[in-house]
Amino acid sequence: MKILDKYIIKNFVGTFVFMTSLLALIVIVIDLSQKVGKIQDNGSTIFAALTEYYPFYLLWIVNTYLPIGVFISAIYFTSRITNNTEVVAMTSGGMSFLRLTRPYLIVALAIGSLSFVVNHYYLPKANEHKNEYFYNYLQRSSREREYFKGRPISSQISPNEYLFIHNYNRRTKNGNGFLYQKFDSTRMVYSMRANDLLWSEEDSTYVLTNYYERFMWKDKPDSLISGNRISQKFQVTPDDLLPEGYVAENMNSFELMNFINREKFKGSASISVYLNELYQRTSMPFSSIILTLLALSLSSRKKRGGIGLNLALGIFIAFIYIFGNEASKVFSSVGDISPLLATWLSNIIFGVITIILYIRRALD
Repeated sequence: MKILDKYIIKNFVGTFVFMTSLLALIVIVIDLSQKVGKIQDNGSTIFAALTEYYPFYLLWIVNTYLPIGVFISAIYFTSRITNNTEVVAMTSGGMSFLRLTRPYLIVALAIGSLSFVVNHYYLPKANEHKNEYFYNYLQRSSREREYFKGRPISSQISPNEYLFIHNYNRRTKNGNGFLYQKFDSTRMVYSMRANDLLWSEEDSTYVLTNYYERFMWKDKPDSLISGNRISQKFQVTPDDLLPEGYVAENMNSFELMNFINREKFKGSASISVYLNELYQRTSMPFSSIILTLLALSLSSRKKRGGIGLNLALGIFIAFIYIFGNEASKVFSSVGDISPLLATWLSNIIFGVITIILYIRRALD
């Protein structure tokens, strides 16, 4: 590795680490100051929050906005050496723009590879701790009411079994309007109805009250059985039927793919949300590479306004990127576009822009 490569890599990485650390510290201080009252009111302590929540929150927020951090760092560092005429000296000495790109690409690939591994394997474990603390101590009252309000359940639990609950409450673990159906090919052979149900975690059973069972025979009349109370086991739990809102974040990618396959089989309405989570774990690391090359193309030419203008442009582009990314996921979650396209759309658009600007800069 040449001295020039080491110089650019060292300063690029140093700028990135400094900016990311500073922004992370600011975010944590602001977030903690806003949540102090809620933490204490809900029975936790500042020390517990700093040890049980914020280390995992920090990993999540740094990784989530990593491409933007790389982009702003690349713009700042490149603008600085451009203003110092270092880029002019390099190109005047016969160095091509493609050669100048090499150390930037090395850093972007290293950061992108690290982000890829963290996204797929380590971040889900951190999310498990983060989400557990958040939902116990930090959830807003409005979101808590929304999360715990009664919900209907409709699910295929095996190739020939279906389970329906008119209304189920996560907090009280009870519901009403229970219906279970079993089929033999296309013919129903058994059904069970109950007015009310209670999920018993101790023995993993559904306690059904005011129930009746119906057995459908081929060659004889149906049989009916009724009773006041019965404990019944099924292949799934209420948490399987009505997963936590953040369940996808807590799974590594292998677990998430298996979970998505099960949810597809059950006909879950949240498949797009889970697919968004899975696909963005791969698309996000590629963003670091695309945005690094875009930053180099934009800030390696000396212009009036210097670093300030380049940083303002970089922040504006970062805002457009974040807004477009989030908007795409919203459209995907309601079924307007496919999750795969939604998670890669920003990369595709910014990738095309980067290629055009990079070629124009290289040909100067």
